[in-house]
Amino acid sequence: IIPLLTVDDELSIPEGEEDLETAVKAVRDQTDATERTTQTQRVSSAKHPVLKIPEVVDDFLRNYLVKMGMKRTLGCFQIEWFEMGHKGLMKTDVMQLVPDVYTHNQLLDNELKNVQRERDSYKQAAFEAGETIVKLQRERDFHRMQHKRVVQEKNRLIEDIKKLKKHYASYDPALRQLNEKYQTVVRQKMLVSLERDRAVSQVQNIDSSLRTAHSFPGTRTALKSPNTPHQREKIQKSPEKGAHLSCDNIASNDVIKDPNKNTRHPKDSEFPASTRVNPYLPQIQALSSLNTKSANFFLFRSFKAHTMAVSFLTPHPRKMIVASSSDDQLWRLWGIPEGEMIMTGKGHTDWLSSCSFHPSGGYLGTTSGDTTVKIWDFAQGRCVLSLEGHIHTTWACSFHSCGDFVASCSLDNTAKVWDLNSERCRWTLRGHVDSVNSISFLPFSNILLTCSADKTLSLWDARVGLCAQTFYGHKHSCNYATFNATGDTVASCDSFGVVKLWDVRNVSAMVTIDTGPHPSNQVAFNPNGRILVVASNDGTVKLVEVASLQMSSVIAHEDAVQSVIFDHKGEYLLSAGSDGAIHIWS
Repeated sequence: IIPLLTVDDELSIPEGEEDLETAVKAVRDQTDATERTTQTQRVSSAKHPVLKIPEVVDDFLRNYLVKMGMKRTLGCFQIEWFEMGHKGLMKTDVMQLVPDVYTHNQLLDNELKNVQRERDSYKQAAFEAGETIVKLQRERDFHRMQHKRVVQEKNRLIEDIKKLKKHYASYDPALRQLNEKYQTVVRQKMLVSLERDRAVSQVQNIDSSLRTAHSFPGTRTALKSPNTPHQREKIQKSPEKGAHLSCDNIASNDVIKDPNKNTRHPKDSEFPASTRVNPYLPQIQALSSLNTKSANFFLFRSFKAHTMAVSFLTPHPRKMIVASSSDDQLWRLWGIPEGEMIMTGKGHTDWLSSCSFHPSGGYLGTTSGDTTVKIWDFAQGRCVLSLEGHIHTTWACSFHSCGDFVASCSLDNTAKVWDLNSERCRWTLRGHVDSVNSISFLPFSNILLTCSADKTLSLWDARVGLCAQTFYGHKHSCNYATFNATGDTVASCDSFGVVKLWDVRNVSAMVTIDTGPHPSNQVAFNPNGRILVVASNDGTVKLVEVASLQMSSVIAHEDAVQSVIFDHKGEYLLSAGSDGAIHIWS
């Protein structure tokens, strides 16, 4: 860029030269020099074209001030510019290029093209949105039409349902009547089955008596029912609650004041030989080899059995029936696994503590807080025997395998062996120093097992009423004890949740299992003896695999679990609790 020459700089006339010729000559010389310079620039431009390069800000300002002839302003600008550059006060971010008009036009043109492209894309999007709106409107109209059709079908179905409800309501009385008849037939069928079993048992007893008449002084008689009029109670049947047995004003049996004296009653039964072998052992061994069910049970059915706590459950020896006793002074029979009620019995004047089936399955023994033991005949539908002799609450009872004897235990620290034929106490077992909480016969044996609040277990010979062995090891009150099916192992539990397995032959503890800290109320083996279940006071049922001692638990009841058993086949586990409910697990 060639700076323009001002008149003051280039055409000034020196002082002292005032003539016209000198001034004209100077002007001509200056004009010639300017023309030569212009021609030189044109030639140079023709050879090397000058590029349009944007100027720096300071150059732009200098050229602008020169063009405008602002010399003093230019001088001040240059002085201040160089001073700031020398002192380092110049900001480099503001020292930018000043674009010329061409570059600015290109930038504007690029922006215009970008805006046009965006406009075209918006037009395309608007067109597609319009098509989508049209499509959605068509779908909306279609769904509106379908909705109207569905509403019409719904209204039609509602009308049909109302008609069907009215039609079903007309059948409701007939259905209730048929259901009542069905329940009555089921109960009658069960009673007939029990009567048949009782008759078969009587025939077998008669045959056995005939075969052994030469070796016994008297003939055994079956379990007798009272003959006095005030002892007979008729069965009360209810279509909803099953057969209802009552036992009011049953006369008590006379008990010899000292039953342990060597006296004999003419109707006394003979204890069977002690060498009898359990005839069901082969079946149990076969069941052990076939039944591989692990200790995993799931709730199959649950029903409210009593209005108050269920104290005990006991399984029928051969049928899918279970008996329950309760604090509401009632016992009941239930069919499993459906849980239908078969029979109800009432006769005790206080809460029931336990119940036990007769080996024939036709009788039931119950114990109560009224200190009595009662025997109920299902076929006759009444209580046939009431045994009195304990002075405190009776906790449990157990029948001998021959069916002629029943043993009971009580809060009075004693256990008694009763003869059902002579209807008297044969032996009173004394030895425990605290309440005797449970009692059970070893199957097909004369051995009795008792456990007591004095922390011990005892084995008794029922023939002579003497203690044979005592097991020591519990540190707290023993609540329950039972044999396994083979009779070589005893399981017991105490009030601190400690469960022990005992070796009967060695009279020693084999295993100790802690299921506490809550009390354990009952223990039970499954038929093959592989699983041990524990009823716990914390509302759970503990399941222990005997071989590996692995323990699991299921939350069973809302309150304490009072009783837990297996059915005679080992297919179902039943639990009963203080909430009055019975749960069936499979």
